[in-house]
Amino acid sequence: MSWLSWIVVGFVAGVLAKLVTGQDRPGCLGTVFVGILGGLLGGAIFTAAGDEGINDFSIRSMLVAFVGATILLFVWGLITSRRD
Repeated sequence: MSWLSWIVVGFVAGVLAKLVTGQDRPGCLGTVFVGILGGLLGGAIFTAAGDEGINDFSIRSMLVAFVGATILLFVWGLITSRRD
């Protein structure tokens, strides 16, 4: 996948994960970053489960990135809520 595809998949996955988890932060670049990290995390989880990670630009890749980004934001919310 090209770097532009990673940015698009990361942004879409990050936005969807923010909507599901109710996170209002981070901003636009942070959303892309969360989505890309979520793609890496989701790819690792799916690969460990015996499935494919992210290989191409597709709806499935966005689903994998969304799952990873949602887990990432959920864990981030648990960590930051303890400090409040």
